[in-house]
Amino acid sequence: MADQYDIIVIGGGPGGYVAAIRAAQLGFNTAVVEREHLGGICLNWGCIPTKALLRSAEIYHYMQHAGEYGLSAEKVGFDPAAVVKRSRNVSGRLNGGVGMLLKKNKVDVIWGEATIPKVGEVVVSAMKKSAVQPQNPIPKGVLGEGTYQAKNIIVATGARPRALPGIEPDGKLIWTYFEAMNPPAMPKSLLVMGSGAIGIEFASFYRTMGAEVTVVEVLPQILPVEDAEIAAHARKRFEKQGIKILTGAKVTKVEKGADSITATIDDGKGTQTITAERLISAVGVVGNVENLGLEKLGVKMDRGTVVTDGLGRTNVPGIWAIGDVAGPPMLAHKAEHEGVICVETIKGLHAHAMDKGKIPGCTYCNPQVASVGLTEAKAKEQGFDVKIGRFPFVGNGKAIALGEPEGLVKTIFDKKTGQLLGAHMVGAEVTELIQGFVIAMNLETTEEELIHAVFPHPTLSETMHESVLDAYDRVIHM
Repeated sequence: MADQYDIIVIGGGPGGYVAAIRAAQLGFNTAVVEREHLGGICLNWGCIPTKALLRSAEIYHYMQHAGEYGLSAEKVGFDPAAVVKRSRNVSGRLNGGVGMLLKKNKVDVIWGEATIPKVGEVVVSAMKKSAVQPQNPIPKGVLGEGTYQAKNIIVATGARPRALPGIEPDGKLIWTYFEAMNPPAMPKSLLVMGSGAIGIEFASFYRTMGAEVTVVEVLPQILPVEDAEIAAHARKRFEKQGIKILTGAKVTKVEKGADSITATIDDGKGTQTITAERLISAVGVVGNVENLGLEKLGVKMDRGTVVTDGLGRTNVPGIWAIGDVAGPPMLAHKAEHEGVICVETIKGLHAHAMDKGKIPGCTYCNPQVASVGLTEAKAKEQGFDVKIGRFPFVGNGKAIALGEPEGLVKTIFDKKTGQLLGAHMVGAEVTELIQGFVIAMNLETTEEELIHAVFPHPTLSETMHESVLDAYDRVIHM
């Protein structure tokens, strides 16, 4: 019967659609329930469109500095509407691509709001009028309201922006990433609350486009999950660009004007006020666990996310969870990998539980920041006797040729075994370079194997090699 499935995935984001495709590959009769748009927040309002915006900002930056490359560019400017339109077009193209992939793999898409009244059953109601209507190729006709059965239900409902009491986003003066990605006009001044990846990426984008930007972070360092040395290097670069950064500070009050906000900021020593045209609230996200029926089923929760065993299992047989709704790190690539692990576990394959210590993190600001594994502080906290290697971009020929000599690669090894514990990078294209260290950690590579590896010249990747060499007192170009 059409309403009988082996697996129903609730949510068509990166985790959900990847899980559905892998399930179909393994022979499961599979459906995805989606209420807004295939590809989820990442593809439509997160990872992909922000990178399109940041690419426009990057090119604009280079055009402004054409003279440094022996080039000339006069009357350099930008069209805000065209910048945003390009970003939305990129998302639209990939959104349609996800629909085609699901169709190719014979996965049904059911449009609507899902609830789980009991194990093995999903009830789908009509989409809310405010939801974005589907514009994708829908396999096997349009499926919607109804009751569907499935032996296994995978919850992949993602997360949404966290709102602080009294500073709730209103879509006009106080923005989340939704509004920040689609501004009707570029603000001349901006206050960013939170310095994680989302906050810093928007701060970097809007500063490059000419806005006066202030970042407020409650913790002692920006980019709190990053190694302190790398975060400090990035901070200096941001401040050199004109971004004002306040750490150890919090926004305690926001007053709204006709076309601006005035924020009261407390740094523990006193208060100050800052007036800006717009405020971006980037203080984290919370899992979409409400209105699914999980509480009634007895599914265990922890701090607003579903508890799983690393393979996607919840404490209720037949109910699984992956991605942001299953807890941090809330990253698209983590969700995708969890989706594969979950479905292969359902199939009975020998899947390996998610190792969160080997998930890379990337921030696509200028300069880029990327990392994997333990920070120096965490490694020492866990009792490791460490060897640290560092190499600056200024010692790399390719970086100098690119006009990008400011950057740093830092590697952390276990002195006893030579195990690579962590790698942290700031500088040009490090979000592409980090995967080399990710592969090394997954292969349990030691410092000896990394030292013996031949890196191509001239490339930025040579900074990675030199950092390893430096940890063992063998660095060449420094």
